[in-house]
Amino acid sequence: MTEANEPLLPESTVLWLTHLERNRRYSVHTLEAYRRDLQQLVRLHEGKPLEQIVNGNIRHYLGRLHAQGHSARSLARMLAAWRGFFKWWAPQAKMPANPAADVRAPKIKRSLPKALSVDQTQALLDATVLTTRTDPVGLRDRAMFELFYSSGLRLSELVSLDLQYTQAKEYTSAGWIDLAEQEVHVLGKGGKRRSVPIGAQARTSLVQWLEARPALALTQAPETDATALFLGARGRRISPRVVQSQLTRLALVAGLPTHVHPHVLRHSFASHVLQSAQDLRAVQEMLGHANISTTQLYTRLDFQHLARAYDSAHPRAGRKS
Repeated sequence: MTEANEPLLPESTVLWLTHLERNRRYSVHTLEAYRRDLQQLVRLHEGKPLEQIVNGNIRHYLGRLHAQGHSARSLARMLAAWRGFFKWWAPQAKMPANPAADVRAPKIKRSLPKALSVDQTQALLDATVLTTRTDPVGLRDRAMFELFYSSGLRLSELVSLDLQYTQAKEYTSAGWIDLAEQEVHVLGKGGKRRSVPIGAQARTSLVQWLEARPALALTQAPETDATALFLGARGRRISPRVVQSQLTRLALVAGLPTHVHPHVLRHSFASHVLQSAQDLRAVQEMLGHANISTTQLYTRLDFQHLARAYDSAHPRAGRKS
């Protein structure tokens, strides 16, 4: 056991997590969740070799976790981690089959994504504290949030962006901007590459930030920081936590009646584009969703928006007969 009373992971699982990090570009958050899920599997299997796990073990372990009160979402994520590991490891270990391959995950109740209205988004991005600042941090924040909303990025994709594509001995860009082509290129979940347009206001804000960026940049910095599009106050690549705290502060100053976390800007992008364009496939492509059913959640959000507009505008909508 480790100091945190967690079982040590077998070498095979460590190799798989390393593979996901280096070759599939999984985020730190996802890798940490998978690590915990694999520790859970090792614990349930009582430290015995994972090569000995069979289909019945997987079903039994999920049943035990369900009885302990684990949610359907948590169980589904664990099963996905176990299935992915065995898909990679079973052939190497000469196991007869992936023991988690045909185990069905519990159904998850899909909640609607939270998005800002168009007016709320305008209030956020047009807040005086954001539009009037000319210091490097202020210009960075404006460019950062304009790009976030303009292109519907994930937080992990935003912080991993570089000034341009860079390939060095020990570093290759996961994402970068191309202002000449008015595009941002990102590496999304599962190593899926996509390109998304950059809107006019985001481009203008990015140009202003790039002029101010040298004021925060370190004279000598490792490749991962030297190439970073967005920098923190100390000249290192900006962290997700800093983005979150800056956005929370901005939302409070802008007077928004709801907590705004970074993913809300991505949801707002999807909802607003879908309201205007009504092109589900295009939104799916821009968001990088592997399954269109994920994107279809935004059609329900769009219907809620229409229903509220109807209720507030129709003279007989709220009247009882």
